[in-house]
Amino acid sequence: MQENAKGVEVNGSSYRWPQRPVVVVCIDGGDPAYLDQYLADGTTPNIRRFIEQGFACVAEGSMPSFTCPNNMSIITGTPTSRHGISGNFYLDTETWQPVVMTAPELLRADTILARFAAAGASVVSITAKDKLRRQLQKGLELAQGHVSFSSEFASRCTLAENGIENVLDYVGMAQPGMYSMELSLFVLEAGVKLMRERRPTLMYLSLTDYVQHKWAPDTEEARSFYRRLDDAFGRLAELDVVLALTADHGMSDKSDEAGKPKVIWLQDQLDARFGAGETTVICPITDAFVVHHGALGGLVRVWIRGEVTAQEVIAYASSLTGVHQALDRMAACRMYDMPPDREADVVVISEADTCIGASQADHDLGGLEGHRLRTHGGVSEARVPLILNRPLNTHYRHRVASQAPKSYQVFDFAINGTV
Repeated sequence: MQENAKGVEVNGSSYRWPQRPVVVVCIDGGDPAYLDQYLADGTTPNIRRFIEQGFACVAEGSMPSFTCPNNMSIITGTPTSRHGISGNFYLDTETWQPVVMTAPELLRADTILARFAAAGASVVSITAKDKLRRQLQKGLELAQGHVSFSSEFASRCTLAENGIENVLDYVGMAQPGMYSMELSLFVLEAGVKLMRERRPTLMYLSLTDYVQHKWAPDTEEARSFYRRLDDAFGRLAELDVVLALTADHGMSDKSDEAGKPKVIWLQDQLDARFGAGETTVICPITDAFVVHHGALGGLVRVWIRGEVTAQEVIAYASSLTGVHQALDRMAACRMYDMPPDREADVVVISEADTCIGASQADHDLGGLEGHRLRTHGGVSEARVPLILNRPLNTHYRHRVASQAPKSYQVFDFAINGTV
């Protein structure tokens, strides 16, 4: 590890040079309810030890509470308004076509990994889904020995594209399926081995929320997953690292007593009220893998195309059962620290037990067969754990006594805040 006595500046924040390797894990969909359950029943002894010997709190995640915005917040140390990734899609109003927001050029901030790498650190970034990998990898010169890959495409890794090859043989696991807990577990096993053998300065491990979408905390499937997570966390901690655990978002059950999804089909509602073609509803949770949530989340965006006004849309949406808030662009950006130029005319956020879709005909819920709908995106899923395996220093103890941490401060806490 090359030591830089001056530390590193990233997006206006200062980070000291780590005294030991720092590993940050994003438990995708890691709602605090899972830890409440498993700490109580003894499923996660290593996490319990971290809490007792280190630090733990419930932090505030970035809005919207989706995967891409929060991973980018974590890896840049900034809110959504600064880095610009406010969902998986936004609407290009010149073409009226949705634009995928996973391209590196759409990320407006430097990553902590890239800035440390430029200062001489060795870094590793491993994600479950490849949709995150290219943005997390932005600015990282892999030819200098850094590693960045996804378990989704572990079988395709090359030195030129990922800084590592023959990953399946290296990790000793088969290529995991996209809809499996092994997709996340592969990330952790690769991280443990790379930390043991290469000991990078910084490591970021980002999982996927397949399990949390499918199973509640009181199910054996979810308990088994967390038991295996806890085992991997214990093995990482044994390697003399600062280990930080957080989540990109929580997860809420959004089904009724009969197990049927509680959905507001907002495009259908707006078309019926104001006429077809007056508005366009975009569901920014949408990505290539929607089987487990049907592209339904707790926040949608409404762009106005006709004569209806934003205030009329807000008044009508606010009257619908299950809507928590309907806000105009600037109110939503002020309240939730989101980028105005990528925001819609109206933002609609659901209550914890309800989700919002566009038109019913555009959503395929067949993948939910036999399972309750569990999803995220709203304020109710923006509370996430923040756990460190080492105690905070005096300055950071004073900070958390006066203000709840943001999840995007996890690298700051792990690097600057630990003893």
